Amino acid sequence: MKRKVLLVFALILVLAAAVFAEDASGEAQNSSIAKYLGAAVAVGLACIAGGMAVGRIGAAAMGAMSENPDLSGKALPFVGLAEGICLWGFLVGLLILIL
Repeated sequence: MKRKVLLVFALILVLAAAVFAEDASGEAQNSSIAKYLGAAVAVGLACIAGGMAVGRIGAAAMGAMSENPDLSGKALPFVGLAEGICLWGFLVGLLILIL
């Protein structure tokens, strides 16, 4: 797990150098590139976290429903709450791009 995290951080560092590089005229386009990069990070991290949450909550809900079928109506709203994390990340990314 630590190797994957280090690999992701190394990849981000390498890509950051390319993102913030100046073009041939000598002007950096940091503001527009930073907006797109920020929106991508917001949506990407929110979707990864939402997927992890749905996976854990869904597995627990299915296990609970297999023991007691009456719990199906009580467990499914929690899966919807976890999916809301992805929607909030999308909204934050959209607001970053618009504003």
